[in-house]
Amino acid sequence: MAMSAVFSAPLVLALALAIDRLLGDPMWLWGRIPHPIVLMGLAIRALDERFNVSSSFAEERRRGAIVLAVLVVGAGLAGIAIHVTLAAFAFGWLVEAVAVAILLAQKSLVDHVAAVERGLLSRDIYAGQRAVSEIVGRDVWILDDAGVARAAIESAGENFSDAVVAPAFWYLLLGLPGLLIYKMANTADSMIGHRSPRYLAFGWAAARFDDLLNFVPARLSALLIVVTAALAGCDARAAAKAARQDAPKHKSPNAGWPEAALAGALGLALGGPVQYGREEINGAWLNPAGRQDASADDIRAAIRLVDAAWALLLVLTALIATITLSIAQ
Repeated sequence: MAMSAVFSAPLVLALALAIDRLLGDPMWLWGRIPHPIVLMGLAIRALDERFNVSSSFAEERRRGAIVLAVLVVGAGLAGIAIHVTLAAFAFGWLVEAVAVAILLAQKSLVDHVAAVERGLLSRDIYAGQRAVSEIVGRDVWILDDAGVARAAIESAGENFSDAVVAPAFWYLLLGLPGLLIYKMANTADSMIGHRSPRYLAFGWAAARFDDLLNFVPARLSALLIVVTAALAGCDARAAAKAARQDAPKHKSPNAGWPEAALAGALGLALGGPVQYGREEINGAWLNPAGRQDASADDIRAAIRLVDAAWALLLVLTALIATITLSIAQ
């Protein structure tokens, strides 16, 4: 088989999805060397400290856009350089699959959400709150058991899109440069894309670019959840209806799609009012006819559904790889 046929994005992605789900982020490794996302974060922080200086709103927005452009171009060039280097070696495709797996997070997603489930099952509300505080940015210490469970399930839906489907989508579309650009933009959004006084103008470009990159993956994530719900015997019709009707009501143009689909599939009402420090955001309910009294059992059901949606993504990617290799031969 020719090297060009073997070194195909769908094949590498399928292998990477499997590696990530099996191994995740081993602490023995990332406790010794910095994770690529950590390096991206250091670059973002350095440029933030250097160029995010008090000025007019328009000037801060301009500086933020330039910083984002530098980060994105740098990530894209790094992706090209790494791919070209690896392509020169017989097993470069395997190394690239490991690199892609490092930037996926299905196992990490499942592990973190499952920790919330274990916390609630221990009948220690503080254990559940502590676990969910690691995956959401809201004030979790005011939440009861049902609120903790809903927060964990919402995080499962949103992160399935952001941490699995979106990176897979951009790798499949643009290879390693596309994946690194997406991860850089997503990291920048999480660090400087929020609406605080410091970042309202400077982080505007990062937030809008991240919204753009997640537009298609968020809707693909919802579709994967709906199809998986149908295959798993969940309420696929309610999942599709909630995504279509309620996702546009979410404060994020993208996060509502997988969250609403998950809410409909599980018969839950997700979203609603959220507390961030002293600020309360009166968010819309997703699938408002569903139950608000979510529990550890619902977290487990959400994990199963999201993991099954990941499996469907893997099967589809492997199918694309098989077709691509057949055509190439």
